[in-house]
Amino acid sequence: MVRRAMLLSVAFLLAGCSAGAGGDYRTADLVADLEAGGATVQEGGEVEQAFFSPVGRLLSIDGVDVQVFEYPDAAARQADSDQIGPDGSEIGTTMVTWVDEPHFWAKDRLIVLYVGQDAATIAALGSMLGEPIAGG
Repeated sequence: MVRRAMLLSVAFLLAGCSAGAGGDYRTADLVADLEAGGATVQEGGEVEQAFFSPVGRLLSIDGVDVQVFEYPDAAARQADSDQIGPDGSEIGTTMVTWVDEPHFWAKDRLIVLYVGQDAATIAALGSMLGEPIAGG
């Protein structure tokens, strides 16, 4: 498992984040970057979280579910991501009890939420999106 995480991390770093240049990173860019890094990504159905304004999309990254919320622009995303507390349990006026550890990333038009502890998934998302903004 550790070897798989290390190999994926190296692949993701080598793949880089070439898509979405200029501050307009979108769901399609994330999917393309993950696939370029060797991940198998399947797009699933819609997901709603009361504390985020857009309807999100479920992605399965190597069998691990991740929620992606795409905003019309970075300013709209910033308004929602600013509401997320440091540990991810408080979002605006909502207190959330997660089934596992939440991890939130924000980049350009995206908020990405992964609830779990899979090291390879966290490394893959971190290599594409930077450090988590909350949780973890």
